[in-house]
Amino acid sequence: MTEGKLDHFAYDDKIVRNFLMATMIWAGAAFLFGLLAALELAHWPFNLNTEFITFGRLRPLHTNAAIFAFAGNAIFAGIYYSTQRLLKARMFSDALSQIHFWGWQLVIICAAITLPLGYSQSKEYAELEWPIDLLITLIWVVFAINFFGTIKKRREQHMYVAIWFYIATIITVAVLHIINSIELPVSFLQSYPVYAGMQDALVQWWYGHNAVAFFLTTPFLGLMYYYMPKIANRPIYSYRLSIIHFWSLVFIYIWAGPHHLLYTALPDWAQTLGMVFSLMLWAPSWGGMINGLLTLRGAWHLLREDPLVKFMVAAITFYGMATFEGPLLSIKSVSSLGHYTDWIIGHVHIGALGWNGFLTFAMIYYLVPKLWNTKLYSLRLATAHFWIGLLGILLYYISMVTAGITQGLMWRAVDGSGRLVYPDFVETVTKIVPLYWVRAFGGLFYIIGFALMAYNIYRTIKQANTKVVDTKVSAAPLTNHKVEDEEPHKKLEGMGLTFSVLSFIAIAVGSIIEIVPTLSLHKYVEPSKIIDPYTPLQLAGRDIYVKEGCYVCHSQMIRKLPSEVLRYGPASTIEESMWDRPFQWGSKRTGPDLARLGGKYPSLWHFKHMMDPRSTSPGSIMPNYPWLYSKKTDFLILRKKLSVMKGLGVPYSDEEVSQADLNAIKEAKIIADDLRSQGIEMEKLDEKEIVALISYLQALGQKGKK
Repeated sequence: MTEGKLDHFAYDDKIVRNFLMATMIWAGAAFLFGLLAALELAHWPFNLNTEFITFGRLRPLHTNAAIFAFAGNAIFAGIYYSTQRLLKARMFSDALSQIHFWGWQLVIICAAITLPLGYSQSKEYAELEWPIDLLITLIWVVFAINFFGTIKKRREQHMYVAIWFYIATIITVAVLHIINSIELPVSFLQSYPVYAGMQDALVQWWYGHNAVAFFLTTPFLGLMYYYMPKIANRPIYSYRLSIIHFWSLVFIYIWAGPHHLLYTALPDWAQTLGMVFSLMLWAPSWGGMINGLLTLRGAWHLLREDPLVKFMVAAITFYGMATFEGPLLSIKSVSSLGHYTDWIIGHVHIGALGWNGFLTFAMIYYLVPKLWNTKLYSLRLATAHFWIGLLGILLYYISMVTAGITQGLMWRAVDGSGRLVYPDFVETVTKIVPLYWVRAFGGLFYIIGFALMAYNIYRTIKQANTKVVDTKVSAAPLTNHKVEDEEPHKKLEGMGLTFSVLSFIAIAVGSIIEIVPTLSLHKYVEPSKIIDPYTPLQLAGRDIYVKEGCYVCHSQMIRKLPSEVLRYGPASTIEESMWDRPFQWGSKRTGPDLARLGGKYPSLWHFKHMMDPRSTSPGSIMPNYPWLYSKKTDFLILRKKLSVMKGLGVPYSDEEVSQADLNAIKEAKIIADDLRSQGIEMEKLDEKEIVALISYLQALGQKGKK
C-alpha cells in the first residue's frame, strides 16, 4: 500500500488478448465446418466418400467448435476483462489464467481430433469421451478458483450484475457437466454412461437445454450487462429489473429441459413440468431484453451512427426472438409440428449466430482498440460486416423455419381414409433440398461478414504503434464498513460466498425434483415387459452406429401422435430402450425414425443401402459408407463391453460375458452366410463392420416380440 491508501497494480490484459485471438481463430473453423455440413445436406457428394468428414461426424465437430471453441473463448475473454475492472483487482493468479487458457485450447484440439475419428458418446453437446471430460472438469475448476479467488481479493464491495451471471454460469456448468458425464470406461476412448434409456434422455436434456441456458445465455447476459453500457456510454436501464431478471431466470431455466422430450416415452408428469416452466421463461427472458434495449433510451441516434451499437442491439433483439420462440416450441401442440424438424435448427441458429455471434463481434470491436491502444481501423468495414452478417442470419433462419414447417406438415398429413399422404419419407426430404441451398448461402454470407471483421481486426492491431502493456490502475483497498442501511440485495452483493450458495440452491431445486424420481427406472417398467439386452454382435453394431453419427439424422423414438404410429408403428415405450447406453431417442430427423426398423427389410437391403443409399432409396441425401466393408469388427473387446454393461445392471450372465466374442463370431457367420446366399461375394465378410451394423439394425424394435 502506498501513500494516500491507494494500491497501484495492473490488470492482466495479456490473458484477454490470448482468449480474443483464440476466439477469432476458432470462430473461422466453426463457421467453415458449419458451411461444409450445410453443403453436405444440400448435395450429398460433398461428403466426399470420406469417413472423417461425413455429416454424422462433422455435425458434432461443428457444434462443439461453435459452442466451446468460439463461444467459450469469447466468454472467457469477456469475463477476464470485465471481472478485473468490476472488482478493481487483477485476477487471483496469472499462472491459473495461463493454465486455463492453454488447457481450454487443449480440450478443443482433443475434440477436433477425436470427433472426426468417431469417438463420441452421441449425447448432444456432450459427445466428448471420458478422458476429455476429466480434462474439462480440471480446467473448469482452475477457472473457478481463479474467478472466486478474485472475488475474495476484490477492492469493490458490491458485485455488479454481470458478476452475478458469471457466478451462476461457473457453478451451474460444473454441476451440469459432472452429473451428465458420469460414465464407466470401456477403453481409452470409449465409455458407457451410468444412466440408461429414459433416465439418460432426461439427464441429457436437463444438461443439453441448460448448456444452452448456462453456457450460451447467462454468461452472455453478463457480458451484455457490462459491454452494452460501455459501448453506448450509458448506465443500464434498471437495477431492480436486473435483480428480477437474474434470480427468476436462474431458478426457472433449470426446469425446462423435458420440453425436448414431449410426446415421448418420458413420464407425462416430467413433460408437463418442463413445458410449464418453459412458458414461464418468457417473463424473465424478455425482462432482460427490455433492460438491455432501454439502456439506449434517449440515445437511439447511436443506433444509426455506431456499428458496435448496431451489433449489440441486434444481438439483444435476437435474444428476445429466440427466447420467445423457445417457450413457443415447448407448447405440446407446437412441438408436435416442430420437433425433429429443421425449424429447431433455425431456432438454435438465430440464437447462436444472432445473439452469441453478434454480441461477441460487438465485444471484440470494442476490446481490440482498447487492448492494443489504437482506434478501430475501419467503421465502414464494421458496418458492412453487420449488414452482410444480418442478411446471412435472415436467409438461414427463414429457410430453416420454412423447411421445418414443411417437414412437420408433410409428416403429419393424413387423408380422409386415414392414410398418410406422404408415406415415403424421402419425399419429405427432396421437397426441402432447395431450402438447404438457401441455408448454405446464408452461412456463406455470415462467413463473408466474419472475413471482413478478421481483416478489420488485423489492420487495427497492425496499425498500433505503441508497445502493448497491461492497463495500470490505482484503487483503494476494500475496507469493512457498515451495511445496515443498505437494501437487502445490496448487502447480498457484498457477500460473495452467500451469493454463490444461493445461486447453487436456485439451480439445485429443479434439478433434484426432476431427476431423482427417474433414477429408479424399474418402477416405470412392468416385470413382464422387461426385454432382453443386446447380443454381443448387436452391441458391437450399435457402437458402430454411434461412431458413424447415425443418431444425428435418425431418431429411435416413435411419439404418441397418430401420424407417427401410422408411419412407424406403435409408440415407443420405456422398456424398449431400458438397456440403451447411451439412449438414442434423437433430436433431428433428416432420415426416418428407426425404432422399429428391424425385420422391415432383408439384410441384403441394408448391405446395399449403406454402400449406396440411392440404390435402395432414390433421392436420399445420405452419404455412402464404403469403409464399413473393409474395416474389421473388434470382437476381442466385446468381453470387456459386456462386463462393463453387466456392472451397470444389464442382465448378462457370466457365461455370456466370457463367451461374448465367440457368440458374436457365430452370429456374424449366420448373417454373412445369408448375404452370400443372395449373391454377395466378399472375402472374410463375417469380420466386416457392415455385418455387425446389420445385426444391430435388424434388432431394432424386435426385442421382446413373441
